[in-house]
Amino acid sequence: MPTHPLTTDTGELSPLPHDLPFDPTHGYDLPRLLAVKAPPEPDDFADFWRERYASALTVDTAPRIEGPWATVDGVRVADVSYMSTDGVRIGGWLTVPADGRVTQGCVSTHGYGGRSAPDSWQAPPGTATIWPCLRGLGTRSLLPGVPSNSAGHVLHGIGARESYLIGGCVADVWCAATALRLLVPEAAGRLTYLGTSFGGGIGALALPWDDRFRAAGLTVPTFGNHPLRVTLPCTGSGESVRMRFAEEPTVLDVLAYFDAATAARHIEIPVHVSAALFDPHVPPPGQFAVHNALAGPRELLVLRAGHFAYPGEPAETAALEDAQRTFLSGPDPVAPSPTA
Repeated sequence: MPTHPLTTDTGELSPLPHDLPFDPTHGYDLPRLLAVKAPPEPDDFADFWRERYASALTVDTAPRIEGPWATVDGVRVADVSYMSTDGVRIGGWLTVPADGRVTQGCVSTHGYGGRSAPDSWQAPPGTATIWPCLRGLGTRSLLPGVPSNSAGHVLHGIGARESYLIGGCVADVWCAATALRLLVPEAAGRLTYLGTSFGGGIGALALPWDDRFRAAGLTVPTFGNHPLRVTLPCTGSGESVRMRFAEEPTVLDVLAYFDAATAARHIEIPVHVSAALFDPHVPPPGQFAVHNALAGPRELLVLRAGHFAYPGEPAETAALEDAQRTFLSGPDPVAPSPTA
């Protein structure tokens, strides 16, 4: 566990001041967070996702570069789009090293705030990265009738597992990988994944079934342990789900297929997880449930807080990004003990 700037004289973390109507730690300290498990999974959980993955592989992604290339922060950047499932065309960006030397590829997704540009400094050197805006989210993949705000997006189609929009977002990741390999064939040899918050949860759902990915970084991942999440107030998309559950408890029958912690049981590639002790937006127990359930090599970076400004945040964010770049750089990493 890394050191943090906000500590008491005894070396313990001091409470973060806030004016929220609930405790963003939900009473969990680190030992208790490391004990959170994934919920039981439906008997056909793996079959459901394998069938969706197989269907996504049949899509002609027809990727295309749209507009001119530009050079920003040492990488070449271009607008890109590709076809995903359900006839949805996804927009985003492609970045490649300015010197043209590509050693690996990356699919990098975003939080529920969407994305208006690529964050090219996040990827390791030598990486060709596709930065999709997942369906229904800005600025490149807005859809008629689909709310672009997290409160509405997370509930769209939630009445059935076949129609739930989150499943389409997972397919967008698989199709992004296909598109990247077509656009930059050199990226096919070693493909990685980066996802934050919403993108962290989507990544956990996507990774188990797609053997093209070799390593991943998940930052404050959402969608972990839905049965626990619906009992915890928050300021993020989980609050909409919690309110729906209060009206319609059977919604958990659908959410059982979209639980990032359940999916993590099936992830065998190396995964770097950064999870927060304090987070008003994504309850920390759900974040840690994703990490704790991982079946393969894993590395944990414990953050002081997520989705919340605090003293020392810039330094901790820089340390996180450096740790992720190191982890995702070849050769494939072998993680130390998750509590080290």
